[in-house]
Amino acid sequence: MNNLNVITLPDQLYQELQKLAESENDSIESQVVTLLQKALQEKQQQTETQRRQNVLKVLEESRLLREQLPNDIEWPDSTEMIREDRDR
Repeated sequence: MNNLNVITLPDQLYQELQKLAESENDSIESQVVTLLQKALQEKQQQTETQRRQNVLKVLEESRLLREQLPNDIEWPDSTEMIREDRDR
């Protein structure tokens, strides 16, 4: 396990950590580790949520682009094209 030394910590923050640790019958060090873990998990969750939103945005943009394609053009059937390529 690695050590992380905090050089300066505001008095009020330290007192709040101390109160939190006392209320949960835990050490300040353990509370800091717990709070850091929770903060990292929240950040990772936000990143995952943003990634999902980006995927949804791309899918929506793709759908809108497809709707803008002309309807009067007869597009070739890709299944037939693949079958022709395989038969060669």
